[in-house]
Amino acid sequence: SMARITHLYRYPIKGLSAEPLDAVTLSAGEGVPMDRVYALARPETVFDDAHPQPLPKTRFLMLAKDEELARVVSRYDVASGLLTLEHPAGRLIADLGSAQDRAAVEDYFATLLADTLEGDRPRLVTGSDGHRFTDVAVVSTEMMRAVSIINMASVRDLQERLGTHVHHLRFRANIYVDDVDAWSELDWVGREIHLGKVRAEVLVPTARCAATTVNPRTGERDIRIPKELQAHYGHINCGVYVAIRSDGMIRTGDSVTLGDM
Repeated sequence: SMARITHLYRYPIKGLSAEPLDAVTLSAGEGVPMDRVYALARPETVFDDAHPQPLPKTRFLMLAKDEELARVVSRYDVASGLLTLEHPAGRLIADLGSAQDRAAVEDYFATLLADTLEGDRPRLVTGSDGHRFTDVAVVSTEMMRAVSIINMASVRDLQERLGTHVHHLRFRANIYVDDVDAWSELDWVGREIHLGKVRAEVLVPTARCAATTVNPRTGERDIRIPKELQAHYGHINCGVYVAIRSDGMIRTGDSVTLGDM
């Protein structure tokens, strides 16, 4: 056993909070179910839900630019279609199957980000045919549906070098692993790994952006993560993207082993 899975998360709406999972069923060529299937398009963004095209992350509300999003606790219930949003400024429960409720979600964020949106409303969008609003969606369909992995040992190593706590959710990954050497995940690129009984191919390291500068608990920009990574390690990578190559369920506690390609 090379490592073990310690945390699983999905992020139903791009830029909003993580939802922890105990287990998740993965399918070959697909991302984590309900991960980044919604986004809040900036007022000037043109997006056709029926014919979705990948757009740069800058066309949507995102932590890299809109740090106040970190203070919103969001929960999406797939069975009921209900989205719950909580922020010190107010609470909203909305049925995403209702046009009226989706408009209420848009109004909620227009108010919350009034200073940056200048009173204009963002638009809650979702794409057909398995479209996902991942940061790397513009690279390729495979990257759009890639699953992100972070090594908790790497986060701890960075934390020790900085002398301050670094919350693992800054990195907004789907799968967190532990019990493996810090930064060894960067050597997995081009290799096959087994997540429990699910096969995956490690595609590329994950280059970090300004979203990681935002404290996921306070919404403050308090650590310049990309700059610190460059200063301490000579690169801005933390974590890897993998493509799922077989179907199956993974759970927290499952082993992660290196396979052959």
